[in-house]
Amino acid sequence: MEKRISGKGKGTQMRKEAVKRKGRQEEPGTGRKEGQAIGGKAKGERDITGGGSEKNVGRGPGKENAKSGASISSRGRAERGGGQAKAAKGQLTKKDVGAKGGTGPRKGEAIKKDHMEEGQKAVKHTGRLCKVSQICGGCQYLHLPYEEQLKLKQQQLNKQLHKFAKVYPIVGMENPLHYRNKVHAVFGYRKGEVVSGVYQEGTHKLVPVEQCVIEDEKADEIIASVRRLVKSFKIRTYDEDRGYGLLRHVLVRRGFATGETMVVLVTASPVFPSKNNFVKELLRKHPEITTIVQNINGRDTNMVLGEREQILWGKGYIEDELCGYRFRISSRSFYQVNPVQTTRLYQKAVALAELTGQESVLDAYCGIGTMGILASGKARQVVGVESNPDAVRDAVKNARRNKVSNIQFYCNDATQFMAQMAADGERLDVVIMDPPRCGSTEEFVKAVAAVKAKRVVYVSCGPDTLARDLAVFQGLGYQAEGVWGYDLFPETRHVEAVVQIKR
Repeated sequence: MEKRISGKGKGTQMRKEAVKRKGRQEEPGTGRKEGQAIGGKAKGERDITGGGSEKNVGRGPGKENAKSGASISSRGRAERGGGQAKAAKGQLTKKDVGAKGGTGPRKGEAIKKDHMEEGQKAVKHTGRLCKVSQICGGCQYLHLPYEEQLKLKQQQLNKQLHKFAKVYPIVGMENPLHYRNKVHAVFGYRKGEVVSGVYQEGTHKLVPVEQCVIEDEKADEIIASVRRLVKSFKIRTYDEDRGYGLLRHVLVRRGFATGETMVVLVTASPVFPSKNNFVKELLRKHPEITTIVQNINGRDTNMVLGEREQILWGKGYIEDELCGYRFRISSRSFYQVNPVQTTRLYQKAVALAELTGQESVLDAYCGIGTMGILASGKARQVVGVESNPDAVRDAVKNARRNKVSNIQFYCNDATQFMAQMAADGERLDVVIMDPPRCGSTEEFVKAVAAVKAKRVVYVSCGPDTLARDLAVFQGLGYQAEGVWGYDLFPETRHVEAVVQIKR
């Protein structure tokens, strides 16, 4: 059996461990049997549109509940782990809005430079206030000046992680508004009118939202157009209690670098009356839309997306550029919602891997392959492991699209994958991990130790679960060398961090 995965250059053979593990030949780059669809249930995944709860989900960050499902959320979206973003204490009241400083940063106030990376320019926070923020519960920090938000997040990181390693200053955004490239709206009725928005935190009550200060403005405009078309075409929105109606949700994904736009119409039935005319009218109003997909979810479930889809217009996916690479993004695939900060975070993560061109790297929870592909240019060989089959398909296409030949992707559970590697006597030099908000598991950390990984780069959006996992790493002889915070979710309490761990 080959003990090396796959390598770049002559004389390097494709690793065949999956043949041994599954007892079958796998199609190169997919980790699946030739001619067989990729399968496997996503375990502990992030909220890429299709797995996650429609109900009682608050607006949190951008790593969604599972890499294969999306939760309907109040717009900031606790999208990794499906957790709720609870309303912050001391949220704005009507009295606060009129008070001095009560609407957020004072007009003209700028972000202080101590939270900016070299070369970043601080810009003014507009101080606009969302009129539904008091009931939505998603943007817990919207009432605070942005500099104060960063201070609170720095304190959060320090409190949870200072005992493991030095916590470096958090990196904020120049413009902390309208950063979300993914917008998700629930559709329903209120007083006989079609409305769209989010569920109020902790309830199943629909809060109408027309504009959101953290969402892409063009996406909000498209959703507003869908609302009007639903009314004019006399399409019934879905009533979950009665099990009646057609349109359940609308998802808009935008490629900020490419300008490509995907609209996903989630319906309870594949029968969509006048769908051709509906699509034609939507495209007339928004020619910037590059693809429209109908997702069918007729189940009585908390999952947002169903398993079936049909392309109504375009190619069925969008592409975006990140760190010099181009990535394919389908409706159900995980992709970070804040590309500006993701670029900085991922560049730092790859730097912390300290790659010299000789290493074997495993990218766990790899999604559509972003970090693994970024690392491939500095590593000898990379393996990406992901339990969401849709994301794996995109990852394989992304590697081909970017002409990366020293990376392989497998649809598998990362813990089991590494455990089998260790049983086969195989080793890794570096493990890159980016788990959901609930963090990793003790079994995963033990598997990392079993493959004798020398370095681990841990990307986390939950400082509390990160602290828990670092304690496990520490017990197995690993030491955290530093913690770097990145604000991927301005106006919310959520914060991302990357940690370098060595043994």
